[in-house]
Amino acid sequence: MPVIATAGHVDHGKSALVEALTGIHPDRLKEEQIREMTIDLGFAWLTLPDGETVGIVDVPGHMDFIENMLAGVGGIDAALLVIAADEGVMPQTREHFAILTLLEVCNGVVALNKIDLVDEEWRALVEEDVHAMLQGTCWEDAPVMPVSARTREGLGELVEALQKILQGRPPRPDLGRARLSIDRAFTMPGFGTVVTGTLLDGCFRVGEEVEIWPSGRRARIRGLQSYRRRVEQALPGSRTAINISGIAPEDLRRGDWVTVPGVFQPTELLDVYLIHWEGSPRPLPHFAEVKFFHGASQIMARVRLLDREALQPGESGLAQIVLSRPTVAAPGDRFILRWPSPSMTLGGGEILDVHPGRRHRRFRPEVLSALHVLYRADPMARLRAWLENTGLLTLPEASRRLALPPAQARELLERLTSEGAAVSIGEGLWAAPGWQDRAIRQLVEQVETYHRQNPLRRGMPREEARSRLGWPSAVFEVAVKAAVVKGLLEEAGPLIRRAGFTVRLNEAQQQQVEAWLARIRQDPWHPPNPRELEAGLGRELFQVLLDEGRLVRLSDEVVLLGETWREAVERIRAHLQAHGTISAAEARDLLQTSRKIAVAVLEQMDAMGITRRVGDVRVLN
Repeated sequence: MPVIATAGHVDHGKSALVEALTGIHPDRLKEEQIREMTIDLGFAWLTLPDGETVGIVDVPGHMDFIENMLAGVGGIDAALLVIAADEGVMPQTREHFAILTLLEVCNGVVALNKIDLVDEEWRALVEEDVHAMLQGTCWEDAPVMPVSARTREGLGELVEALQKILQGRPPRPDLGRARLSIDRAFTMPGFGTVVTGTLLDGCFRVGEEVEIWPSGRRARIRGLQSYRRRVEQALPGSRTAINISGIAPEDLRRGDWVTVPGVFQPTELLDVYLIHWEGSPRPLPHFAEVKFFHGASQIMARVRLLDREALQPGESGLAQIVLSRPTVAAPGDRFILRWPSPSMTLGGGEILDVHPGRRHRRFRPEVLSALHVLYRADPMARLRAWLENTGLLTLPEASRRLALPPAQARELLERLTSEGAAVSIGEGLWAAPGWQDRAIRQLVEQVETYHRQNPLRRGMPREEARSRLGWPSAVFEVAVKAAVVKGLLEEAGPLIRRAGFTVRLNEAQQQQVEAWLARIRQDPWHPPNPRELEAGLGRELFQVLLDEGRLVRLSDEVVLLGETWREAVERIRAHLQAHGTISAAEARDLLQTSRKIAVAVLEQMDAMGITRRVGDVRVLN
């Protein structure tokens, strides 16, 4: 069920031509009928000679309502560009035509209307102007059909021309990500909320749950209509009316999206390829404020130019669009930009990435190169480029950035894997070929940096290394194991370190350590408390002695020499083997120390599983 839209200058007879073709007058507003001028979108349908039904969106031609026109031309299959023979190509003709080409609506027919008002010589001159406008564009070979909506001359030939261009179009794919940009929302008595739009990229079915974006609210489809016929399923590309429950029309606005659940996520940042229309009145500077049009939506935005300070009319470049409010989109979608004041089309282009994750640094060759690869790329090429750029992709990230269901994203990743363009390194995680070598290099560099900054520590905490690298846990563990296998790193419990790394003290540090150890050995069963030791040695040296086992911390209040701790364990073990039990008081007397230290020794032995407490005494475990 294809959809076409009209385009052209005000008063060139678009609505009259639609009525002559379909028998339906598309102007639905009372004000439009009084003024005899289209203000908002109108809708009709036509049955072609081959039996196919075609939806028609009639758009306003007046310059004051061109933004309403933009809401109607998203997702169409072809366009009917209407030019009055008595006036010829006019300003809104050129602007509407520019919008069609920027949106890459290249399938179309030019209707040279009102031929009953001109003679043959004038008509020939106008046709020459029309062909000159089409020259060098994707409409260069479009048929120019002389017609009169008033006398009906040429209407049969026009319908045949429309049928011919539509027969050659590729079928609309079902990508499993059905979405509809709302161009109308209203209440129908007895039914409730109804929204209309052109259905893209999938099917809707009665009874299904849907998501409304950007609010994220859930609703359910109560009924579907296509061209005023009730259907159980709406097909890709069709004009669709959805009766939805669970949401009021006042909670919806033109440009909101109805989507299948679980595929789309809102975004406020887009990577784009931007074309500055040659008819734009002035250069586009970096971070200019613009109006962004996508589907039926209109959002204020800023343009971050990535490869220049200003984009001249007729030039193209890479940019990021920073939106003032979130929307949903898919890679490959087309968009239009307009100047806010004076209101005029400035350009348009293609969305490259809907979730770039961050604002790119400008003028970076690697950023520009990666984005150029995404222009006009298919989903496989996009995944390949993202993998090469970032090294890693999770399944949820691939699904979100492609705006595809997870099952389809997984299928594409598995195809890349079979082609050798990706490597599966865990459930739901893929890497670029050669990623492991790069990851090992990054990890080892991170550990080496840590050693330089902390020469007295035995190694780098694993979680700190993972956090600094910004990797998922599964990725980090794969890289660590690979680095260990290659003999580049060692694992030490919660730490990782360069293979063969040991803490080396300088002469002054060694003297300081020996002095404190000698002081403790003078009365090993009554040592200084940890706070005093840390203050005297310094935190780093104190930790070195703990790491090496030359000091053993039993509690927040007790530290013993390593040899003193081992002697304590052997004395208590021997006592237990001889007597069966030991109390805290007996341990104190046995070690000739304080009760605090004796209790700390016993509790540590309990924790290590050497002993266990039974009432007020300990027994061997």
